[in-house]
Amino acid sequence: MVQTDLRALRLVHLYPDLLNLYGDRGNIITLLRRCEWRGIPLAVERVSLNDRFAFADADLVFMGGGSDREQTLLFRDFQQHKGPALVEAAEAGLPLLSVCGGYQLLGRYYRTHTGEEMPGLGLFDAWTEAGSTRLIGNVVAEAPFLGEGVGLVGFENHSGRTFLGDRGGIRPLAQVVAGHGNNGKDKGEGAVYKNAIGTYLHGPVLPKNPALADWLLARALERRYGDGSLTPLADHWERTAHDSVARRFASR
Repeated sequence: MVQTDLRALRLVHLYPDLLNLYGDRGNIITLLRRCEWRGIPLAVERVSLNDRFAFADADLVFMGGGSDREQTLLFRDFQQHKGPALVEAAEAGLPLLSVCGGYQLLGRYYRTHTGEEMPGLGLFDAWTEAGSTRLIGNVVAEAPFLGEGVGLVGFENHSGRTFLGDRGGIRPLAQVVAGHGNNGKDKGEGAVYKNAIGTYLHGPVLPKNPALADWLLARALERRYGDGSLTPLADHWERTAHDSVARRFASR
């Protein structure tokens, strides 16, 4: 029997009806299960167009990826209503996972093929430029900040090329061993700034990368309660799935 943890968390899922490419909702399921197995209550709040939410009440935020059509639909709502408050909370240490389109929206801008710049929220000192081809395929990357020998695997499919600046200590989430990453040139994948993460890894990313899921949960618990400790889980199937992808593609 799992003993109930007195520490409870609240997760905000932004635009779940619009941003859910490649089963990104599986990231929410992963966080729910990893909390449930430890007896940690995790409430999930779905926040979409025209909804209002105080991010000061959140412990963790997830924002997935969507097509250009979906991102256009939510752009004004995010820019005017939710984005500024989310950036303020993330600057204060709110843990955040943003995938693909969500990652791009939190950068400084997106430059289209015609040279038009669509402004982002500027949480990440990063910018994205439209590419002439899509970067598609499986990714294997090294992520030493998660622990010695820990890596990430996932699937990418994006035409944008994202480049990181150097403000505020922003750094790549991981270094690519196989695949393209942010831009296909500098071997960086994603971004980490304070407790906020941006990534191009779908799959979804968290089921095959339990160390990343636990990093987010630990940061959320530490911020809310001053105690980010987590009971270890066996993770047999999670590690089996991760290692299978890593072995298959790292040698290519």
